[in-house]
Amino acid sequence: MTPTRWIRLALAYQLVQSINIGFWATFAPRSFYDGFPGLGRTWMSLDGPYNEHLVRDVGALNLALTVVLAWAMVSLSRDVVAAACGASLAWGVPHLVYHATTTDGWATSDLVISLGGLVLFAALPVAIAVMARRHLRPEGVVSAAGRA
Repeated sequence: MTPTRWIRLALAYQLVQSINIGFWATFAPRSFYDGFPGLGRTWMSLDGPYNEHLVRDVGALNLALTVVLAWAMVSLSRDVVAAACGASLAWGVPHLVYHATTTDGWATSDLVISLGGLVLFAALPVAIAVMARRHLRPEGVVSAAGRA
């Protein structure tokens, strides 16, 4: 797999995670609170009572991150990819730290699944940024021949 395809795939993973949380939490906040992450697991209630404002804000912020990730994935501009990585880290690292240090009430399997996903969401931007610095041009992919 070429470096640009790997970068696009990694950005797409980040984007899918952000768009899922973004749309669900923004447009169905109660459902998100009661049902996240799905498959019969419910994690939100472990942190306290339902707060529609807070859930919708988390959703909207994830939608904002989705815009930056989509722009990076399409343009493959080194600077836009760096911005998307920075935004993902700014969200992902504090989120990971919170969940790594606030584990009361979590079943071991839920904790492993949650932390695994959060580590991936925080680690991928570092790998993407390193590869982007080596393999992407500042202006991005400018011709169909250069697309990955």
